[in-house]
Amino acid sequence: MCGNNMSVPLLSEAVTVPATEKETAVVIFLHGLGDTGHGWADAMTSIRLPYIKYICPHAPRIPVTLNMKMTMPSWFDLIGLSPESPEDEAGIKRAAENIKAIIDLEVKNGIPSSRIILGGFSQGGALSLYTALTSQQQLAGVVGLSCWLPLHKTFPQAASGSGNKDTPILQCHGEMDPMIPVQFGAMTAEKLKTIMSPQNVTFRTYPGLISLLCITTLLFNFFERSFLCSQRLQLFD
Repeated sequence: MCGNNMSVPLLSEAVTVPATEKETAVVIFLHGLGDTGHGWADAMTSIRLPYIKYICPHAPRIPVTLNMKMTMPSWFDLIGLSPESPEDEAGIKRAAENIKAIIDLEVKNGIPSSRIILGGFSQGGALSLYTALTSQQQLAGVVGLSCWLPLHKTFPQAASGSGNKDTPILQCHGEMDPMIPVQFGAMTAEKLKTIMSPQNVTFRTYPGLISLLCITTLLFNFFERSFLCSQRLQLFD
């Protein structure tokens, strides 16, 4: 029985790029602070694979401490952007549960979790990493662009029940990122290697800022390779 999108709040207004053939895989991609799902939906459309449905939800509008309590799209509150800054633990966990609800619905609708990739940019990438590492659903892959691991001090304990300790993670970072320093990204990659299989963590840096052209090409290759691997594994199940 198919699940109802209306039962998952983030899906009611999410931008969805449907598969052009039979849908056998899903990519869920989360935007950064102050953005919406529209921009990344356009990027996904430019690299679409015919069997993939792309879901780009919008973050709720909330006051953000870092931006003088201005109300804007944000997955959770941000107090600071350094590894030692206080964090919105309750908000991060609530946001992760909302993303897990999307994954659960896709599974209920017939897409195995091993055919779902979760990714995001900046704050959205951070939420993707946290969600994957605290989810029991085994995913095909995880993408984090210019991001960090929220609540990093709670790991590896927080990932004790994770189904993604052997899931490929692609992490990319611009060397001149003005918001999230590349050193923060490198620290995140090293932390990830202590939580999961180190050989499954790929960390790439780019001169200046991340180029959308370079990233979309990289994402296309990662999506294709991850789903091909998951398909092969299913043949042996």
